[in-house]
Amino acid sequence: QVQLVESGGGLAQPGGSLKLSCAASGGSFGDYTMAWARRAPGKERLIIATINWFDGMTYTKPVANRFTISRDNANSKVFLQMNNLKLEDTAVYYCAAGPKTNGVLSEESDFHSWGQGTQVTVSS
Repeated sequence: QVQLVESGGGLAQPGGSLKLSCAASGGSFGDYTMAWARRAPGKERLIIATINWFDGMTYTKPVANRFTISRDNANSKVFLQMNNLKLEDTAVYYCAAGPKTNGVLSEESDFHSWGQGTQVTVSS
């Protein structure tokens, strides 16, 4: 199993930016499908962005065109650049790892390893 540790969360103003990082250890990072998910207050955790082994990316509608997922296989890291933040982006953000696939993984159950989460608060 791979161990995942997120960092980079914090407080941002509406319209601002934050960049989350996730460091992975163990396993073959380059093969994993990586994802970012978030759990807003009182809501379920949902996958918001994924990137697979050949850098195929997917985004859910609420974050498309504002967030960018990327990976650095040499350093076993995945990132989430968040721009034009909105109040509704306030959530705990999680990094997740799933199996190598040429398809799309979109469900929480598709991913076998999770980080502990990092809080992002968007407030004026």
